Order: sequence, then C-alpha cells, then structure tokens
Amino acid sequence: MIRIVGMTFNPETIIEEYPPRSVQRKILKILSSSDDNYIYDSVEQLKFELNLRYNIIEASKNLYKSGFAFEVFRESRCNPKYWRRTDNGGFLLKEGVKPSSAINDIYINGSKYGTECATAIVIIFYKGVLNIVPEQLFNRLFPVINLMNWNYIDDDLGIAYYRNVNDPLPGDCRYFKNPDVDPETPQWQGENAIDLGDGYYYGHGIGIKTAEDIVRILNSVRRDDATQSAYLLDSSTRPDFNHLSDVYYNYISSVQFINQSLPSV
Repeated sequence: MIRIVGMTFNPETIIEEYPPRSVQRKILKILSSSDDNYIYDSVEQLKFELNLRYNIIEASKNLYKSGFAFEVFRESRCNPKYWRRTDNGGFLLKEGVKPSSAINDIYINGSKYGTECATAIVIIFYKGVLNIVPEQLFNRLFPVINLMNWNYIDDDLGIAYYRNVNDPLPGDCRYFKNPDVDPETPQWQGENAIDLGDGYYYGHGIGIKTAEDIVRILNSVRRDDATQSAYLLDSSTRPDFNHLSDVYYNYISSVQFINQSLPSV
C-alpha cells in the first residue's frame, strides 16, 4: 500500500500520467497492491522514485549497448582522460574533471572501459541520477567518485541492502548467488543484476537475460563436484530514493528563490 503523509492517496490519480505499458505503472501497481506500507512525504517524492527507477533501467540498457567490457579487477581498464585506475582495479575521478562528464564518457566511449559487475551497477546508479537531476547539482553532490564496489560508493546515493524483500521492484539491483562456483573462475561466484521488469535482468558480462538464463549461465561455471544450483536471492539493493528526492527538490526550490530575488532588467 502507498501512503502519503498527511493525506489520503489513490494511485489512480497519477497513474494516467504514465503510458499504459510503462515501468512506472507497473511499479505503482506493485506498491499499491502490496501488504507492506510504502510511505512518502509527498506525491512528488513518489514520482521522483518512479522517474529514477525508470532511468536506472534505461541506464542499464544503454550500458549494455555501449561496448563496456567485462574484465576482472586485476585487468580492469578506463579512459585515462577522466579516470585514474587504482591499485585494486577501481576508477578514481581525476582532479579537475567534471563528474558528470566522466560518467557520461563511460556511455560514449564504452570500449575504453572494462571491469566487473559490481562496478557496473554503481555506474548505472550514478547515471540514473545524472539523467534526472541538473548537471550542476550532480557535480556538487558527487565531487569525488571512486568506482569499485559498494564499499566506495558516495553517501549521498544512500545505497542500502534489504533482505527478505517482499516486493522486488524494477530498478532494484538483485543478486544471483553461485555457491558451487569453479574456484578457477571466482568472478562468477555471483552476479549483480538490475531488474528491468517483465522478468528480465541486466547483468554485466552476461547481458539482458531472464532469471532462468542467468542461473543456467552461472551453473555452467560451477566446480566439477557441484551439487547446488545458482539461485536468485530474495534481497534488493537500492539507492535512497527519498533522500535523493529531498536533495533534488531543495535544490530546485533554492534556484527558483534566487531567480525570483534577482532584480528585473
């Protein structure tokens, strides 16, 4: 159920704002029919999450098309114009480079980049945010970007891991665990994948596949005496949508206030 603080809310009042087969409509239907309560401070906060989830999905599809390669961390590569490759295989934003330009370059010059799936998911989350907030705000929020894994991600993204999720949603990062992975290929011990909706997922190095396809691919890289199949965990990793929404609307309000305060010419 969707609850908006201080008001009675009917999802039907905004569902017509989105195309009939859109991911936003599908998310609204999942949230509104859930036994769990999804609480928002305002309708705008809910709409921001719908928009960001949509853009995370689009960022996933576009990364898949970009030529961005799968490489283990010890063989990772990046465009040295924007990033410095760190000793652990991550990508650290170079001084004097705009964060927005560096993230966009991954999508423009994807063939110059290669790394593992966890880093790809982090890139997707940054790109999703960049697609919906003003560039100036993005650069202010994320002045130092270190692309590696969840341990290096910026606090303002607010990435959180949720166990025992009743309502996995399009735009979530899900995890396929491969407990009997071949020790010769530890990079396939699991796969981080963005839920694209309609039963499809984007996993870096695997592509856009169904859950069954991803399990089958992971099962092909198990050790010889494997007894347990790969499987999809009932967990989700998500940005803090409400925090990002508050940051966005506060920024918009401050810009509007400044513009209104400027003397007319």
